[in-house]
Amino acid sequence: MQLYTRDVGGGTPLILLHAFPLSSAMWLAQREGLAARFRVITPDLRGFGGSPLGADDPSVDVMADDVAALLDAKGIERAIIGGLSMGGYVTLALCRRHPERILGVVLADTKASADPEAVRHSRVRTAERLESEGNVSVLLEDVLPNLVGPTTMRQRALVYGRVRGLVQSTPPHAAAWAQRAMAARPDALGALSGFRRPALVLQGAEDTIATEEDARAMAGALPNAELIMIPGSGHLTAVEQPQLFNEAVTEFGTALARTAR
Repeated sequence: MQLYTRDVGGGTPLILLHAFPLSSAMWLAQREGLAARFRVITPDLRGFGGSPLGADDPSVDVMADDVAALLDAKGIERAIIGGLSMGGYVTLALCRRHPERILGVVLADTKASADPEAVRHSRVRTAERLESEGNVSVLLEDVLPNLVGPTTMRQRALVYGRVRGLVQSTPPHAAAWAQRAMAARPDALGALSGFRRPALVLQGAEDTIATEEDARAMAGALPNAELIMIPGSGHLTAVEQPQLFNEAVTEFGTALARTAR
């Protein structure tokens, strides 16, 4: 699977994996703000943006293998891997399947636990609606309202409008595939104790999808992790508070680059 990818800047490779149901377009502020320090690579995960969906069964492991293949195609031995929300699930799968490719990880507004039964059923119902209706109305109704926090809703109308536009442009069948993949993902929390690379856990203080409790559980399970709370942000910290997000990633990645020499 060849993923459509934006690749800017130079230095230590930084792979950023986008949230559901968006695309690599969400990383605009990171490509602009981090490219002076890092080689910022932002792929569209399969089915989203410019990437084909393919015929594989839904799985975050398949998505992780896509990213490993991207590293191979670009001749990158190891990189900092960052993921937000769904991108975090893929990052956790990479930690399990391809740990040797990882310099460090950024886990933003995500969780290592598997979905409870009720959430899995909800994801499958959403996938069925996406497939049967052939549009993203269900995402605008059920997903969009929780993607940004109340501070963004009150003070950053342009940010909310941009997020809504990205959701509206999501291919319905790709969104359905991804929902099924996320519903089937295994619990990753127990395996984190064996992952020794440095980790940065970022959490929007107003996030109701992935909670502070989820973030603290990941940070506590990882042997070498730092947790940073992002104020005034809901689920999409990189979009809602890009300056704070970029500052945290810059500090983390710069320290990693020094130790990797």
